[in-house]
Amino acid sequence: MTPELLAQLQRCEQQIGYTFRDKSLLLAALTHASGADRRLRSNERLEFLGDAILGAIVCEMLYHRYPNYLEGDLTRIKSVVVSRQTCAKISSLLGLEDCLILGKGMTGPAGVPSSLLADVFESLVAAIFLDSGHEAARQFVARHLEPEIELAEDEQQGGNYKSILQQLAQREHGVTPVYHVLDEKGPDHSKCFQVAAQIGNQRFPPAWGRNKKEAEQRAARNALSQITGQHMPFPAD
Repeated sequence: MTPELLAQLQRCEQQIGYTFRDKSLLLAALTHASGADRRLRSNERLEFLGDAILGAIVCEMLYHRYPNYLEGDLTRIKSVVVSRQTCAKISSLLGLEDCLILGKGMTGPAGVPSSLLADVFESLVAAIFLDSGHEAARQFVARHLEPEIELAEDEQQGGNYKSILQQLAQREHGVTPVYHVLDEKGPDHSKCFQVAAQIGNQRFPPAWGRNKKEAEQRAARNALSQITGQHMPFPAD
């Protein structure tokens, strides 16, 4: 392994927040078939394994998180959380397009195809599983997919909290809520935002989100929780 390749793998480890004991697993996870000298050295086999591991981990998370949900409810949330779209989204947030080892002609004007980004997330899950076992893979998946589970559950419940808060504010106060970005952190490719909802002169507890849309929905949910005297779902810290 050349020093340049090792440095590339180390940068990727920093981005994903996990250090491999066996760097060859990370190399395989990042290598698309177009960039491999032999197809068996690509991430296709890891993707196959990662798909199953990812599904099992998410199913376990949902089983314990929602003890009163029926099988159909759990299945609907799972289908969103492990979808190709969600996997590609997480890979993009982690900046994995810069880590992929691709052959010529695989990137176009729009960048790396979303299908490749989805594949590499599943491959990484499998690589971490093989490197350190189930618990390490579970922690990696939970860290990146718990917010997606919350969003999917909100959608299942019809939870457009901004819309609900707006209706309440207009009905009770004759005004529209406004949202203030109070803080942001993280690198450009993976910024988090802290947003607070305000109705008139009253500002409600802020919430963090991985983009402004998510942060605003969470801030609206915090506001509704305070108004109705319920537990605050998203802490300000």
